[in-house]
Amino acid sequence: MRFPRPPHLVPVVAAGLYGYVTLVRPRLLRSGATAEEIAGPYPGAGLVPGGRRTSTMAVTLDAPPATVWPWLIQMGTDRAGWYSWDRLDNGGRPSADRVHTEWQQLAVGDRLPSSRDGRYWFEVAAYDPECFLALRAPLDLARAGRPFDPAGPRPALFSDSTWCFHLHELPTGRTRLVVSGYAASRPRVLTAIFDFLFWEPGHWIMQTRQFANLGRRVTTAGRCDGMSPSGPDS
Repeated sequence: MRFPRPPHLVPVVAAGLYGYVTLVRPRLLRSGATAEEIAGPYPGAGLVPGGRRTSTMAVTLDAPPATVWPWLIQMGTDRAGWYSWDRLDNGGRPSADRVHTEWQQLAVGDRLPSSRDGRYWFEVAAYDPECFLALRAPLDLARAGRPFDPAGPRPALFSDSTWCFHLHELPTGRTRLVVSGYAASRPRVLTAIFDFLFWEPGHWIMQTRQFANLGRRVTTAGRCDGMSPSGPDS
């Protein structure tokens, strides 16, 4: 019995890869952002030595920066969460749907845990109230992504990046929120492959979700000192 020959996969894979690189990836890397926001200057260029600009995503929120800012500075796994897919980045615990006064104190050098056990975190690298927040994550990739001290020598295999939030007040009283950052890594060939396959699409998925959830939260009047979860991944 003769079985039909399987289709040749090389042209199919090549076509899919070409489509992703030329059509899909550019949209992921600049989702919602204008040409000026992508090409123009962005704060925090000196926070990561040798860092290069990463993707730029943006959204317009129907609230002024003074209303958006308290939601951003209370982020953290042991605080308000990240307003994204809670099952993926907050241990299944719903992100806060209120502004909490006890989580409104933040300063450069503070650590915001990114895991429930506290072994992973973002460090506040820059802080300009109602304008700019930079969270830095220097990771030793040979130690399962555990943070390393950026003041010391960099590991042989590392990623050092910032996740930044830049707020602009629009004439209508709304906020233009531009999220970008800078990153350095080694060895660049391997980390570039990882970024291409996993980090870039993963970041787009999580950041898009955060934008949507932030948009809902900042336009809903809330009381301080309370949290009424509406369920996982709210």
